[in-house]
Amino acid sequence: MIVLENALLYTMKKPPFVGNISIDRGRIKSVSTKKIREKADERIDLSGSVITPGFIDAHTHQGLFQGDIGWAGMDLNEKTDPVTPHLRAIDAINPNDPSLVEAPEGGVTTINTGPGSANVIGGQYCIIKTHGTVVDEMVLKNPSCLKIAFGENPKSVYGKKSKEPQTRMAIAAVLRENLFKAREYLNKSGKGTKSKKSGKKKPDFNLKYEILSGALTRKLPVHAHCHRADDIVTAIRIAEEFNLRLVLIHATESHKISDFIARKRIPAIIGPSFVGRDKVELREITFKTPGILSRAGVTVCLQSDTYPPLRYFQSILCMAIKEGMTRDDALRAVTVNPASILGIDNRVGSIERGKDADLVVWSNEPTDFYAKVLMTFINGDQVYSANRNT
Repeated sequence: MIVLENALLYTMKKPPFVGNISIDRGRIKSVSTKKIREKADERIDLSGSVITPGFIDAHTHQGLFQGDIGWAGMDLNEKTDPVTPHLRAIDAINPNDPSLVEAPEGGVTTINTGPGSANVIGGQYCIIKTHGTVVDEMVLKNPSCLKIAFGENPKSVYGKKSKEPQTRMAIAAVLRENLFKAREYLNKSGKGTKSKKSGKKKPDFNLKYEILSGALTRKLPVHAHCHRADDIVTAIRIAEEFNLRLVLIHATESHKISDFIARKRIPAIIGPSFVGRDKVELREITFKTPGILSRAGVTVCLQSDTYPPLRYFQSILCMAIKEGMTRDDALRAVTVNPASILGIDNRVGSIERGKDADLVVWSNEPTDFYAKVLMTFINGDQVYSANRNT
């Protein structure tokens, strides 16, 4: 058993307090303001330090590409078909990707990673811990969601090939068509609500429709890449038509329609906000967006996508705070909010007895730009130490 003593604890369930944490067999055994007197294998005095839950990046592509080796390491987008729900991130994640290996240095212990946004329906994401050598042993949840995309990316990829979709109308049409076909497949297969009365022969197995059936039955959340306000509204419109569990990804112009999104009770994973205006739909990108959404009542997460590198993930919080987000909302946006949205809040996102011992020790409050990660624990193992890695 390991005991962490005398640190300022940000449990995300109570106001910060000075206390102690015991870790046993990869889980948090106890959290207390009183000295933990049980026999411990190691006691670490962290007086003057701050402990938070490990940060969760709710949307990224880390592990699926390695930029320094070019095409050989690029497994992000299958640009041969706009409809690829059957793709699985787990089959491409490389635990040795440097951008993934350095994540604990930035306090990031869990990521939701998967395909890019070249296709209208891109594939299935996977939630993993950011330490390990075999991806199957790093998995926290697989699959975690189904990726769909609106706007310039699918238009650009397939417009250049003179293939559908080349317009926003076609993107919506391709998505609807496949959801309609999947719903028919679902009903005929005996899994849908109308199947028992249909009397029709079961259809041949179709892997694409099997995956889409998970979205139609709400077992698999749908994460929608959308930047422009009108694309956000289209995503919501289609989600309501098919009763999908929708989460907005990027939502660059969501500040324009924050009240509408709040009324719909749809969460938003905002970012990356460090990127330049290299696309028209990014011309109004701003770090003000997460604060505006939070004040409107939207459940917000902050994400890296691919910018900045995960070792600098904390800078996202600092910039959002600088532009109007409260410190508490910013911390929630990388801990309890993504844990809840991703359906992993029984394991991570807060410091509570029984949860995974994913903990980050900081030199001071992590919302201070100059705070440094001193130690990172994943499943109770110390996977990063500033002293050891300097």
